[in-house]
Amino acid sequence: MLPETTTDPATDTTKRDPASKSAHIAHCLTPAVEYAKRAGFERYDFVHQALPELDLDKVDLGTRFLGKAMRAPLMVASMTGGTERARILNQRLGAAVEKHGLAMGVGSQRVGLEDPERAHTFQVRDRMPTALLFANIGAVQLAKGWTHKEARAAVKMIGADALFLHLNPIQEAAQGGDVAWAGLRDRIRAVVQELAADGIPVVAREVGFGMATETARQLVELGVAGIDCSGAGGTSWAKVEQLCAKTPRRAKMGAAFGEWGIPTVDSILNVRAASATIPLIATGGLRSGQHVAMALALGADLGAMARPFLVAADKGETALDEFIQDTLLELRIAMFGSGCADVAALKTRPVLRPGTAAR
Repeated sequence: MLPETTTDPATDTTKRDPASKSAHIAHCLTPAVEYAKRAGFERYDFVHQALPELDLDKVDLGTRFLGKAMRAPLMVASMTGGTERARILNQRLGAAVEKHGLAMGVGSQRVGLEDPERAHTFQVRDRMPTALLFANIGAVQLAKGWTHKEARAAVKMIGADALFLHLNPIQEAAQGGDVAWAGLRDRIRAVVQELAADGIPVVAREVGFGMATETARQLVELGVAGIDCSGAGGTSWAKVEQLCAKTPRRAKMGAAFGEWGIPTVDSILNVRAASATIPLIATGGLRSGQHVAMALALGADLGAMARPFLVAADKGETALDEFIQDTLLELRIAMFGSGCADVAALKTRPVLRPGTAAR
């Protein structure tokens, strides 16, 4: 999720800055923003089935999420918006999502809500008329007076099926952004209830620092329709803020918290310890079809990626299409090799064993 604020060097507070959006994209295309710590998938191996009793081309990747049919359990995680380059990338990603029957979230829409002239950079529904689409606003904005009105406006802006309320306290603190997080739970509950009356699911999502069991329990109690546990192991938004910082202090804080967070594998297990049934998206350090398969086997309902999709989309439509095809083929082969004919089997059978690192 590309953030909407940057540090003002004069006051050490935040302001909206279109140039910062381009800087975030540029930095996120480099490996400098990635965690050194792993997402945790190296702890597991698949239990190989030498006699799978399956035809590879009959393996069914289809699934449903929040009541919507998908042709594969893969999602483009929330990333960007607000600039012309972001608009092009969003349009390119949206078209690919529609072609392959995936899901997609857009970046934080605060800039589009505050500056309607930039709203079009988030609008992808024309490229993905049937695919599952998430709007996206920061939960902390509710502490600054936003209500269900802004939440509904974000959904309406892009014709979304659902809304992400993103949680990013460490990112905000590192960049000198919005740090008044007290009293948010009641405000989140109110937005969830208001949008539920419209039939709009609200999903709480971290941005890459992971999810503790206690937090997941709190979110379930607030009535969210789902959770994106978005763990550490992929892009570190503290490192992004370090690279984008306008003052030495903010760069220092970004570096200090660059490795902060709960790995994705632990985050998946933490959410499942809080609820066996809440719809769950796993983001953070997924880099292959096998990672998607492992995430589902550990308890997620969808696997999502951000930076890998961004890098591919930046290269062009062909590169993006090839990346998706390769990822889905690898997912299909992993299911085939573990004897799983469909996603339900992958999620219910004991297909994983401790990997070399764990042993």
